[in-house]
Amino acid sequence: MNPTPFNASASAQTPFTQGLPGPWTAIFVAVALAIYPLVMSALDQAFYVNLGSRVLIFALAASALNLALGYGGMISLGHAAFLGIGGYVVAVLANNGVYSAWLSFPLAIGLAAATALLIGVVSLRTKGVYFIMITLAFAQVFYYLAISLPEFGGDDGLQLARRSSVPGLDLSSALSFYFFVLFTAGLAFVLLYRLVASRFGRAIVAIRENERRMAAIGYPVFRLKLAAFALSGGLCGLAGALLANASTSITPHTLTWHQSGLLIVMVILGGSGYFWGGLTGAAVYLILEETISDHTEHWNLVLGALLLFIVMAAPNGVMSLRQHLAKRVGGARGHGTAPLAATSHEGEAK
Repeated sequence: MNPTPFNASASAQTPFTQGLPGPWTAIFVAVALAIYPLVMSALDQAFYVNLGSRVLIFALAASALNLALGYGGMISLGHAAFLGIGGYVVAVLANNGVYSAWLSFPLAIGLAAATALLIGVVSLRTKGVYFIMITLAFAQVFYYLAISLPEFGGDDGLQLARRSSVPGLDLSSALSFYFFVLFTAGLAFVLLYRLVASRFGRAIVAIRENERRMAAIGYPVFRLKLAAFALSGGLCGLAGALLANASTSITPHTLTWHQSGLLIVMVILGGSGYFWGGLTGAAVYLILEETISDHTEHWNLVLGALLLFIVMAAPNGVMSLRQHLAKRVGGARGHGTAPLAATSHEGEAK
């Protein structure tokens, strides 16, 4: 049975496709991210350059999860497994004398994607809380493997004598490593944009909205969800490879369910289903964490209260504030909120 053509314009009205950025927004974000480390270096603030690298890495991991969670409706508590797999691939190769990024990074992506594919084959046969729990169970399996196998360093993890090598680029410098992370994450974001804006992305959104209807009109629901889950896992593996290089180490803590929960918090905080939701959530969380922890040892309490306030003020994430402001302005002008909302959706989708 041939599937009925998917109506992209209709899907543009759903709350999970309104976050696609226009070209000028993407250019502005890219320029701002490129200027940031130059300003910090000029001010002799290498710490903030390293913080910027960390934000970009977690933004990539959160955006990868957002593909499965925000666009596909697959709430996974196991994405830390893919993050850890990417990191351990780089660390294991480095401990065996292989530092080439051209070998370790593709292998990290491939192994994480293959693992996500195998986990997805089993997990996607369940739904709801059962899907959440089975992804959590798989992540815990990898966690206990990491702490039990001496080849992985046990509880202490593995150390890297130096960062991965890229011909013509010295990654030991904080500034050069930042631009390497920015370039790598930028390519991943371009791929994510192409996926979300394509018919594949529209179909994933439609499956999230009404899985039975999509199956009834002939779409291969299981295969589409599995593909999205595997792609999400592969990109998370890339983030793990970058994370291992950023800290020149990898520990089993990266594989814990707490790490998966942190990624979910970042996605929800930034805006689930908004393209910049992962980047925004990672930036807000990590900047607040670093700022508050410098002033009090009870920073977790303060951070939790601030996050609670943000979620209450913007239930759909920080990225949804633009839509709320547009509605308020439209209501104040007496033009009604519905036309403004529809226009905003269409403009963002383009």
